[in-house]
Amino acid sequence: MASFLFQQCLPVSLLLLLIPLLISPAHSLKCTSQNFTGGSTHYTNCTDLPSLNAYLHWTYESTNKTLSIAFIAPPPKSDGWVAWAINPTATGMAGAQALLAYKAANGSMVVKTYNISSYSSVVESKVWFDVLDKKAEFSGGVIRIFAKLALPESLTTVNQVWQVGPSGKAGPEKHEFKPENLNAKGTLQLVEGAGEISPAPSPSPGASGPSGNGTRQSGRDNAGCGRTWNKGFWSFYGFLLVWGILVLGF
Repeated sequence: MASFLFQQCLPVSLLLLLIPLLISPAHSLKCTSQNFTGGSTHYTNCTDLPSLNAYLHWTYESTNKTLSIAFIAPPPKSDGWVAWAINPTATGMAGAQALLAYKAANGSMVVKTYNISSYSSVVESKVWFDVLDKKAEFSGGVIRIFAKLALPESLTTVNQVWQVGPSGKAGPEKHEFKPENLNAKGTLQLVEGAGEISPAPSPSPGASGPSGNGTRQSGRDNAGCGRTWNKGFWSFYGFLLVWGILVLGF
């Protein structure tokens, strides 16, 4: 009996021991520790974008379909530009509706909107969404774009694109086409849980397994594993709580 319980519950015990090893401060988001003064909005979400050392903080209000964002990225030069965009028709830069920020000749920060109809045509123009507010700041080697957008329809996800370039004073100069530039795109999930697959229903009790004494024996064994799991779960929960306080400062 004891040997059987050990064999059955060993995978659960090993899982509880291995999970903490898979969680480390290196996996925590850098964006959660970022502070900036230009935006008074408290953003409910943030993500470390996978390219160009860029970050995005955002809040989506489904009641009025507004998206507030703070986009942060380092320009390749001090007079360079950074841009964040939504592409309503594709996943790349062509067709993107962009907010582009750079430092003007007088030293002030400028944010303009661009409809990127093609890679060869980058012209300042109105964009697909209404821009209710926009501004930018430059400090610490990074440009931060703050904006509030009114999206034209009820969306759960949008295609986002971001980019950096060498100069924007006389119009944005063409950015490089290195892998990190070409990979600066992805999907932003505005509504939590959108597109998630519902879990499969649990099998009903007694739907499988032999009948008779063998079934009852299995029930006692499963109960023992359940008790092991419950104890292990609360031990792991306590570990997470202590780990969060010491490492993440929760």
